[in-house]
Amino acid sequence: MTYVLYIALAFVAGCVAALVVQHYRAVGAGQEAVRQSRAMLERAEREATSKKQEILLKAKEEAEAHRREFDKEAEARQRDLAAIEDRLNQREELIEDRQRDLAQRETELREGLETVDQKKTEFDGMLEREKVDLEKISGMTREEAKGAFLDRVGSELDRTVAIRIGKVEKRFREESIKKAREILSEAVQRCSASYEFENIVSVVTLPNDELKGHIIGKEGRNIKVFEAVTGMNLIIDETPETVVISGFNALKREIARVALEKLLHDGHITPQNIERLYEKARKETLEKAREIGKNAVKKAKIGRVHPEMLMEIGKFHYRASYGQNLLQHCFEVSNLATILAHELGADPFITRRAAFLHDLGKVSDSDAATHSILGMQLAKKLGEKPIVCNAIGAHHLEIEQLYVESVIVEVADTLSAARPGARRDTLESYIKRIEGLETIAKSYEGVHEAYAIQAGREVRVIVNPQHVDDETSGKLAYDIARRIENEMDYPGQVKVVVVRETRASDMAH
Repeated sequence: MTYVLYIALAFVAGCVAALVVQHYRAVGAGQEAVRQSRAMLERAEREATSKKQEILLKAKEEAEAHRREFDKEAEARQRDLAAIEDRLNQREELIEDRQRDLAQRETELREGLETVDQKKTEFDGMLEREKVDLEKISGMTREEAKGAFLDRVGSELDRTVAIRIGKVEKRFREESIKKAREILSEAVQRCSASYEFENIVSVVTLPNDELKGHIIGKEGRNIKVFEAVTGMNLIIDETPETVVISGFNALKREIARVALEKLLHDGHITPQNIERLYEKARKETLEKAREIGKNAVKKAKIGRVHPEMLMEIGKFHYRASYGQNLLQHCFEVSNLATILAHELGADPFITRRAAFLHDLGKVSDSDAATHSILGMQLAKKLGEKPIVCNAIGAHHLEIEQLYVESVIVEVADTLSAARPGARRDTLESYIKRIEGLETIAKSYEGVHEAYAIQAGREVRVIVNPQHVDDETSGKLAYDIARRIENEMDYPGQVKVVVVRETRASDMAH
């Protein structure tokens, strides 16, 4: 037991001794670390102080260098400011010198104006005295002398203008005729058309003459109803197996013809049946007109049109103007206009469309305006372009022609209507046109006689040689031609020829 105790005490003493030794070792190590840390700190402080001194020295050197550069720039700017100040002083001196010169010139000008005003006053006085002296010498007042001078100058000016008009008109006529002949000859050669003149009657063939009595009806009741419903005249004469439908409206005449054929085919000719079959014939004919319009639009190659316009175009087939079928006329005008548009650099498609639709107003039932204006209004309503509407409304010069295409349509329409054999003219309108041409020519002073020849396409004006000389003859022809253009309607062109003849005679005894 004692032995074990000694061992335990020895173990405890050994542990205590070991702990004491370890403690002293740790304290020594800590002191060594403190010494090393202090040494490192002192070394770092010395290095930081050295770096600080180096940085301060370097900053002082850079600041010194910047200061020297700033001083140099400041000196340069000072020199520049001094130079600018010198130049400004010089300019100020120049401005002062110019102001002194301007003041001196202003004074001289003022003195000169005063002198001019004084001399002007003296001159005006002298001029008034001269005028008074001239009036006394001439025996005429100022207004009388002015009138005489203007009369003389006016007569000489008229003569000069007449001479110049003659020369310019001659040169222009030669050039324009040459070019127009080339264009029109090519257009006419490329557009040939035949004409079938429309009649104002339609003939219906009957199976037998007995049907004439049925058509007339008891006491003429059936024929009266038929004429009242259709608006046409029914002519039943001694011509065997033939009934004639007469009327100026070709569309209504065609409806009446179809209605009569349906009546003959039906066999029951009564007032009620006449009205029923007439309505049926009207619908069929209008539908046929629409189909004709659709085919005509395709043939004319004018593009798509408004559906309502197809009916109006189809009515062209049943309309005639001066005996010329309107649909054929529109085809020809569109062809001519297209050729002219290519030659003159206009839009061929727009020109062709406007030319084909130019007589759209002729199939209108309204009489509120001319066919040109009615056609233009209908075209606007159906959405046509302004250029097409203007060409339709201006093809008879009733409104201003705003586009070159409008002029081409007018020329093509005139060319189509003026071609020999294209139209038939009534005797009354022909005589009226001839008398109008001669009346206009005779209304001018110095005209002795006037004759319209070549079916109204030329006017021969015979003047009195004592009143009209060679120079003013050209002006007289120009004035007559312009008045004919403004006041008359005529197909084609009218040539005005002024004839002046001087005859000398004597008698031998």
